[in-house]
This record gives sequence, C-alpha cells and structure tokens, in this order.
Amino acid sequence: MKFITPYKTWIALILIWLFHSSAIIGISLGHVDWFLTKTPLNLFICLFFFIWVFPIDTAKKILVFLVFFGIGMFVEWLGVNYSLLFGEYSYGGNFGPKLDGVPVLIGCFWALLALITAAMIAPFKLPIWAKLGASASLMVLLDLFMEQNAPNFDFWYFEGAVPLKNYVTWFLVGLLMQFVIWKSKISGNKILSYHLYIAQLVFFLFFYLFPIT
Repeated sequence: MKFITPYKTWIALILIWLFHSSAIIGISLGHVDWFLTKTPLNLFICLFFFIWVFPIDTAKKILVFLVFFGIGMFVEWLGVNYSLLFGEYSYGGNFGPKLDGVPVLIGCFWALLALITAAMIAPFKLPIWAKLGASASLMVLLDLFMEQNAPNFDFWYFEGAVPLKNYVTWFLVGLLMQFVIWKSKISGNKILSYHLYIAQLVFFLFFYLFPIT
C-alpha cells in the first residue's frame, strides 16, 4: 500500500464527520427534505474520499472495485425487477439516478462497504474464516440499521416487513466479496475505513433511536 500523507486522511475525516453530523442536526431540527435530497451528494463525497485516501490507486484495486460494483448492481437489479434474493422492494427518490430501477450509487456503496469492512478487520489476529465472517457481518449490521430508516428517508421500500432473506443475502454476497479481497491481498487505510463506517453507523443508529416524524 502506498504511504497516505496525513493531510489527506485528516481532510477526509473532518469533512466526513462534518457532513454526517450536520445532517443529524439539520434533520433533527426539521430540515428533513433539504438534507435527505442531498443524500446522493453526501454519498458521492464519501466515495471521493474513499477513492482518494483508501486509496483505489492500482489496476487490481480498480478492477476489484468495478467487479464489486457490477455484483452489487446485478443483485439489486434482480431484487428490484424480479423480487429475488432480498424480497419485494423498490427504490425511492433520494438515492440518486437509477439504471433500470437501481440507483447507480448503490453499486458503489456495495464496493465501498466491502473494502472498508475488510480493512477494519484485517489487523486482528484471527483465522481467515473468522475475518471473512466478521467483515461480512459488519456489512449486514450497517444494512440492518439502514433498513429501519430507509422508508422514512425515501431510500427504498419493502412490501411489508423486511424479510430475513434480505440479511442472509447481504451476508452471503458480502462473504463472497470478502473472499475476493482476501485472495487479491488488497489492503487500505484502516483509519479512514473505521471513521467512514462508524460515521454512517452513528447516523442511521441515531435515527433508529430517534425516528423522524
């Protein structure tokens, strides 16, 4: 991994937390529509800092990112158009431009989340099966809290309750991605990974505990 200069990491961390904390405060104060319609912008900024600081700077990393993007888009396409894998659901208007019903940013989010969770678990001295399982579980954990907020945020809507197979699919697809990362020997900035993951978890956990009305 190339040396990441401190200023890059600090700029990324400050702005990631600034955007997430501002959104929590702004939405809590009643400016729901203004902040939620900026979701694509916030995700794009997180994606930019991820690519810059993680970084995605080699042919191998670019290829893996694009493969994960493709996998994420494909499984979501199956879910949205054929109610396979996740259950019966559709995306709302606050996740940005869509390709046949699937927001382009959701494919990026699958790739980003797989890579940062792998980097978070990598330093721990665990058997590889435990690392892969823990990383995939972190992906599911974030999705769990996202699911609780998604309808209120106009992200996506399930027909009825979120089915168990949604989380099983998330785990299995995440596990596949974690296996690819392990075999590819890809590593990245763990400080950025922890902050990017925790900032999103705090955001969705906050509105799980204090739902918007």
